[in-house]
Amino acid sequence: MSPEQFGQAVLQWYDRHGRKDLPWQQDITPYRVWVSEIMLQQTQVATVLGYFDRFMAALPTVQALAAASEDEVLHLWTGLGYYSRARNLQCTAKLVVEQHGGEFPRDVEALAELPGIGRSTAGAIASLSMGLRAPILDGNVKRVLARYVAQEGYPGEPKVARQLWETAERLTPQQRVNHYTQAMMDLGATLCTRSKPTCLLCPLQQGCRAHQLGREGAFPAPKPRKALPRKRTLMPLLTNRDGAVLLYRRPSTGLWGGLWSLPELDDLTGLDPLAARHALRLGERRELPALTHTFSHFQLAIEPWLVEVQGAAPAVTEADWLWYNLATPPRLGLAAPVKTLLARAATELIAGDLP
Repeated sequence: MSPEQFGQAVLQWYDRHGRKDLPWQQDITPYRVWVSEIMLQQTQVATVLGYFDRFMAALPTVQALAAASEDEVLHLWTGLGYYSRARNLQCTAKLVVEQHGGEFPRDVEALAELPGIGRSTAGAIASLSMGLRAPILDGNVKRVLARYVAQEGYPGEPKVARQLWETAERLTPQQRVNHYTQAMMDLGATLCTRSKPTCLLCPLQQGCRAHQLGREGAFPAPKPRKALPRKRTLMPLLTNRDGAVLLYRRPSTGLWGGLWSLPELDDLTGLDPLAARHALRLGERRELPALTHTFSHFQLAIEPWLVEVQGAAPAVTEADWLWYNLATPPRLGLAAPVKTLLARAATELIAGDLP
């Protein structure tokens, strides 16, 4: 296929089968497209749907996002993971408001300079919401193009990535770039899937080199695997007589940056100094089922303990500590496993298993 034939085949398929009813495809603006693209990074569309609607209901404009509290943004993001994306989202919103008059730059290079917006995301914003010709190379499109040209090598390697970008640039048409961009993402998500691609329905079947070779599953080459190291931590849920659990805000950088979390201890001997710090008396305690949380670079084995505490002055005066009421929880950004453990604690207390 020539580039013209490639683009025509993709657009014809889009007209018949492309997705046109996703929330961010309605009332299209650079802001809505941008938020959806950041949410969709390393996350499935089905997961993002609810998050996107809630986010837009609470923060419908870039100005609203820029003015929101970090806790509100992280609360709306809780469960999506990769929380640096949420912090970069708000940082970018502030820059757009302060330096660009509340309007996203109509230039791919300028967009790519904003925090959290790489080359592919910039291309998606420019093409989907502005109609500018800009290639993209997200995970779905990488897979389509890697198979189409039988691109050898792992796409995370600079040389391979450069070759795929050259392919993307060569094949992106001059017209209807917004529909073409959406179609390429849709092809990767619905037909050219990681396993068992539906080649018989693919509009690119005749020109696809991987299909001709009968090696669709070989492209793109997977990332070389390494065994994930395993770390362990003990998380106490210090629960007072009002049914509130002691949380602290993690530093803004690093793991779960800026999120509210449970204290972390090496073992139970750390309970005494923790309680003394907050003028608390330790009561009954018992272990809850263990929880394993997998990050991109390691696994965290969490040993949770539900611990009754009492104190004459249960109020926390330090800015980075608070009592989280399980019955009427505040809107905070919570680390995903912490949210799970708080829900377990609420169930235990409702069941009356802890005095």
